[in-house]
Amino acid sequence: MHVPEHFATPDPEALLATLVPTTLPHLVTITDDGLVATPVPMLYDAEPGEHGALVGHLARANPQWRTTAAETEAMVLVLGADAYVSPTLYPSRADDPRVVPTWNYEAVHAWGSFVVHDDPDWKLALLRRLTDAHEARRPDPWSIDDAAEGHVADRLRGIVGFEVTITRVIAKQKLSQNRPAVDRAFVADELEQGESAARAVSVAMRALEP
Repeated sequence: MHVPEHFATPDPEALLATLVPTTLPHLVTITDDGLVATPVPMLYDAEPGEHGALVGHLARANPQWRTTAAETEAMVLVLGADAYVSPTLYPSRADDPRVVPTWNYEAVHAWGSFVVHDDPDWKLALLRRLTDAHEARRPDPWSIDDAAEGHVADRLRGIVGFEVTITRVIAKQKLSQNRPAVDRAFVADELEQGESAARAVSVAMRALEP
């Protein structure tokens, strides 16, 4: 991912930790059949290694985990909210008409070793953490303990866990930082009136303002 200096974030791990709980990351590995990607919910753990780790699970029927060589490097793509930005949203275009359409977004790319976990206790702990993390925002959160007796054990047999201990990470926040303040403010105001993804971009833009 090309990251011009004005779109770089000073703390990639912090942006990763912010985006992972509310997005659907993509796990990319090199397999016997070439590159394979799977969208899968993940959790970010800050403690392992220098940059932390990402954990999740794949369906046992998914051949990606079987055909990815042990300890090989994996890549995880984490994409935040994004929105189209029209040149008509720039008040400064009255003085300089050399403007073009663009797209605002946040993204993090992380690389690390791919390790499979098939221990039932490890997988159960992961499912519990994933469920609790996503249900916490609901007024009536569901618990894994609410599942029918024996159902969770059946589910555990149908999945394998994985961990990507991150060795390098880059992040990009392309949020109109290269535009004058008047343009940034107008774009944020307009996106705030849009759909949910556009509103999320507006929030991210305002968070970068001094």
